[in-house]
Amino acid sequence: MKAVALALRFLVAELGALVAFVWWGVDVGDFGIVLGLVLAFAVIALWAAFVAPKALRRLDDPARIVLELVIFAGATAAFFALGQPIVAIAYAVVAVLTAVATRYWGEPTP
Repeated sequence: MKAVALALRFLVAELGALVAFVWWGVDVGDFGIVLGLVLAFAVIALWAAFVAPKALRRLDDPARIVLELVIFAGATAAFFALGQPIVAIAYAVVAVLTAVATRYWGEPTP
């Protein structure tokens, strides 16, 4: 189960957040793509610095899960803004469940 939770977290929650921000940026038009890419790169930087198992300044829970949930909430809002409520709800459910599941079954060690 640990491997499944980690795979879902990466594929759906983490990559899904990047897709949401970039897609939202493209939908905004004009320079929105730049904003979407900046948001996606900001998420990558935050995740790498504070959430990833090998992060140099990895946050302890509950701060780490709060940061994860803020990122997931932003991605959910982006999906809603795109007019994709079913995708937004499905994303939010999977993102939160995988965040909880990885803590229950254990996260990878650095």
